[in-house]
Amino acid sequence: MAFKYLVIVESPAKAKTIEKYLGRNYKVVASLGHIRDLPKSRMGVDFENDYQPDYITIRGKGPVIKDLKKHAKKAEKVFLAADPDREGEAIAWHLSFLLDLNNEEKNRVVFNEITKDAVKNALKNPRHLDEDLIDSQQARRVLDRIVGYQISPLLWKKVKRGLSAGRVQSVALKMICDREKEIKDFKPEEYWSLEANFLKKRSKFKANYYGLNGKKADLPNNEAVQAVLEKLDQSGEFDVKKVVRKERRRNPHPAFTTSSLQQEAAGKINFRTRKTMMVAQQLYEGISLGRGGAVGLITYMRTDSTRLSETAKAEANELIVSEFGEEYAAHKPKTQKNKSGAQDAHEAIRPTSASRKPEDIKQYLSKDQYKLYQLIWSRFIASQMKPAIYDTMRVDIEQNDVMFRANGSKVKFKGYQMVYSESKKEKDNMLPELEEGDSVKLDSLEPNQHFTQPPARYSEATLIKTLEENGVGRPSTYAPTLETIQRRYYVTLKNKRFEPTELGDIVNQIIGEFFPNIVDVNFTADMEKDLDAVEDGKKEWIEVIDQFYRPFKEEVTHAEKELEEVEIEDEPAGFDCEKCGSPMVIKMGRYGKFYACSNFPDCRNTKPIVKKLGVTCPKCKKGEVVERKSKKSRIFYGCEHYPDCDFTSWDKPIGRDCPKCDHYLVEKNTKKQSQVKCSNCDYEEAPQK
Repeated sequence: MAFKYLVIVESPAKAKTIEKYLGRNYKVVASLGHIRDLPKSRMGVDFENDYQPDYITIRGKGPVIKDLKKHAKKAEKVFLAADPDREGEAIAWHLSFLLDLNNEEKNRVVFNEITKDAVKNALKNPRHLDEDLIDSQQARRVLDRIVGYQISPLLWKKVKRGLSAGRVQSVALKMICDREKEIKDFKPEEYWSLEANFLKKRSKFKANYYGLNGKKADLPNNEAVQAVLEKLDQSGEFDVKKVVRKERRRNPHPAFTTSSLQQEAAGKINFRTRKTMMVAQQLYEGISLGRGGAVGLITYMRTDSTRLSETAKAEANELIVSEFGEEYAAHKPKTQKNKSGAQDAHEAIRPTSASRKPEDIKQYLSKDQYKLYQLIWSRFIASQMKPAIYDTMRVDIEQNDVMFRANGSKVKFKGYQMVYSESKKEKDNMLPELEEGDSVKLDSLEPNQHFTQPPARYSEATLIKTLEENGVGRPSTYAPTLETIQRRYYVTLKNKRFEPTELGDIVNQIIGEFFPNIVDVNFTADMEKDLDAVEDGKKEWIEVIDQFYRPFKEEVTHAEKELEEVEIEDEPAGFDCEKCGSPMVIKMGRYGKFYACSNFPDCRNTKPIVKKLGVTCPKCKKGEVVERKSKKSRIFYGCEHYPDCDFTSWDKPIGRDCPKCDHYLVEKNTKKQSQVKCSNCDYEEAPQK
């Protein structure tokens, strides 16, 4: 079919959605991401010629480029509609070069949302390619190539092949290793609490020990607790000395940025960072809503801005008034300032239409798409609603100069919490009516011993939050960074928390000793600011690279001379090879540790290291059940005699049979509890919290 205009986007899904919005004069095709990049087999940066990159066509993209050139020759005009960010601008620039387009013409179109109006408006208002954006992306690409391709060969030579280093990933690894050291060095300290249960007529309420003579005091040990108890007449009355009533407001959070979406999706709907971005991409590119066809459901999902358009605010306000009432609409909500260093290139992540409620389109979405869309929609609507209002009450209770303090609160006006709540359950905790001068009776006293806890290991969400707070990396870098440090086996995820491996510790120590700037948080954050300055047209990209490279080159030279080869010694496995009788050892591989014959290369026998549960296989009754991992790193359970026995289970067998049907029982885990259930029938035991 003949066409006049060619529109090039990045993905086929996006192309399909956009083509439905445009008439027969338009053809929309996809470049399938980048089409040119630096070569993988060599540095690809000319250090003698102002760090000029040597781009080549990405392997396998020949047919795509051939088709694009064929379509471009037929078109009167070509529009470059790659994503509205640095990477998208670079893709458009490479396309312009390969298709030999006239850069004097305005052929770059951008839209923050894939809706009919947004796409048509963008095509009516094309612009020139943004050279500052292109230079910024090019600077980041060249800088990452220099760091990766000069440190990585050192690690290959001195430690083992397959290792890598990078600006953001090295800082992330250092944070995880530093936290692990804090945990190992942590020394717990004892402290006590003293909880009192008081009675006011028939109402019972709790209060906690506050201090002596009106001053706050700690209870460091049992002796301190006993000293307080000796001062009390537990059968006597306690006096209400002070009652403070206040009204407290809780403001809604702003609409999502990329990092806040990743953090909240991890906490609320249990999504890994990579999954969040993958599902968000699907929602952005377009979902078919029955006869209405495909439509982009959310705005662009790579952003560090909390800004919202006036149109979006007005639409949200209209929905809030109609759904909840005039009293819930903020009309002019408190403006949320962007964090320091935020680019503000795009709006916050929001639904493209506030009136498109999650429950109305649930039938067209997958389970994961619905969960994420509901999260984004409700957070956006909540951001335009009035604060929640609480009535709070604080009561100080005394006897013989010993003070207890009780706090209570009750929701007076739910406000934005009608649609979105930060915590899973907001419970009222109201105290009985008390006035100064009242007396209350003591029902019981509960002293409890505690010990301080070490800092928690980083989860994906808390690591992203820390990286963002320190200005390290940008929204688009977090997901691939976390994926890389796991793929290189520098860290592992245990119970959804990062732990460094022996290999990760070694790499972190080497980079920290020989390339201290690479893992210095402040240095990396300053580098991000310089790269942002390139994007804003305030600095030249070549100057930024040069300022970094000159001292870095000296560090590389020093490391090549001084860094000694690191030998990761094999551990004895404690049993012999069944093929040749030589001792088996534990080796460190690219994907973790494994058993191997010490007689290598004469004997190449290897075995995976599996965790045994101490449970007999329910199917063959001979082997033991072991823990395994799927291709997507999801844990499942199977017989150690696989493939002779093909028993598998996603749930953990516990070694007991169901009293109802004799099938094996399994342990099912949720965030808060584990529960024993039958693998076959409806039998279940009381959950264990």
